[in-house]
Amino acid sequence: MNHSLTSNSSESSSNPQPSPTIPQLLLTGFSDEASSEKTLDQQFSVMSALGYEYFSIRFLNLGQGVKNIMALEDAELDLVTQAMSAYGMKVSSIGSPIGKVKLCDIDDGNPSPFRPFADYLNHEVPRVCQIAQRLDAKLVRGFSFYHPRGSDLHQHLGQAIDQVGEIAHICQAHGLIFGLEVEANLVGQNGFLLAEMHRQIKNPNLVLIFDGGNLVMQGYSTEEIFQQYLAMKPGLGWIHIKDFRQPAAASDQATAERHVDEDAVSDFVPADRGGSGHLQILQDLAGWLPELDHRMKQLGADGVFADLEPHLKGGGQFGGFSGADGFGIATRAFCRVCDVAGIPYRLREFE
Repeated sequence: MNHSLTSNSSESSSNPQPSPTIPQLLLTGFSDEASSEKTLDQQFSVMSALGYEYFSIRFLNLGQGVKNIMALEDAELDLVTQAMSAYGMKVSSIGSPIGKVKLCDIDDGNPSPFRPFADYLNHEVPRVCQIAQRLDAKLVRGFSFYHPRGSDLHQHLGQAIDQVGEIAHICQAHGLIFGLEVEANLVGQNGFLLAEMHRQIKNPNLVLIFDGGNLVMQGYSTEEIFQQYLAMKPGLGWIHIKDFRQPAAASDQATAERHVDEDAVSDFVPADRGGSGHLQILQDLAGWLPELDHRMKQLGADGVFADLEPHLKGGGQFGGFSGADGFGIATRAFCRVCDVAGIPYRLREFE
C-alpha cells in the first residue's frame, strides 16, 4: 500500500524550525545499517553527513571482525567513545539483543539460543547496563523472549512478563530505561500483547518501542497497526522507523499468530511507501508529543527518539542493511512524513 503524502513536502525544509508548542523529535538510527564494513569511520561518516548527532549502536568492526555491542571489551568501548568524541556523535540507545533468546530449552528450529534465566540475569543484563553507562546512553533496547514455535504464546505470557519485569528492575537500578520492541515471533509480537505486558509489570523504567514495519510484515492492516499503536501509547517510549509493503491478504495472515520467516522477507521500503501508516501515527503523536517528551526527560532521556532501522537492502532476525545511499533515502522519506504531520525534528545545523 502506497500512502502518498498530500502536501508539497518535497519542497519543505529538511530541518524545520522547532514549533513553539511541539518539542523536536530526536532523529537517530542504527548506524551499522549505513556501513557495509561496519567500521566506526564508515558508520559515523555517513550518519554525520546526513545530519545525525545520535546513533543506536549494535554491530561494529574495530579491526577484529564484526561484533555485537554485547561482545565488546572495555578497551574496545574506549575506542568507541574516542570516535564518538571525534565525530560529535552520541549514543541514543544500546541496540542490544537482550530478551531475544528462548524461554524454553526446546529445539524448535529457532536459531536463537536458550539461556538459563538466572545466569542471564546475573551476567548479560548487568553487562548491557555497564555498556550503556560507559557510553553515556540512557536507553537499552530489548525484546520479550521467544516462546516455542507452534505453541500457544498465551501459555507463556506469564513467564515472559516475570522475566522482562526482572530485567526492567535491573535497568532501573542502574538509572536506565528498558525499551521493549514489538517484533514477530516473540511473546510480544503485537502492540496489544506488549501493552498488556507493560500494564502488568508496572515499572516506570519499562517503556514500549513501536515499529510499524515489524507489524506489516506479520500481515496486519494499516488500520490494525494504528489500533496497536493506540494500545501502546500509555507505555510508549520511542519509535523505530521501518516500513514494509503490505501483503495482499493482510489481516487473515495476522490472526493466526503464525511463525514469520524473518530472513525470507524482502519488501522493506521507506516510511512513506509502505503499510505502516506513519503519517496517521505521526499526526496523532504531534498532539501528545509534549507529554511524552516530558515523561522521557523525567526518566533521564534527552527526549523522544525516532530511530531509523530501514532494512532497505535486506533484513532478518538479527539485523539489517540499507547502505549509505539507502539510509539517506530512508532519512529523507521520514523527514517528509514529519513535515506533513507537522512534527519538528532535530538534525545537525551549521554553527
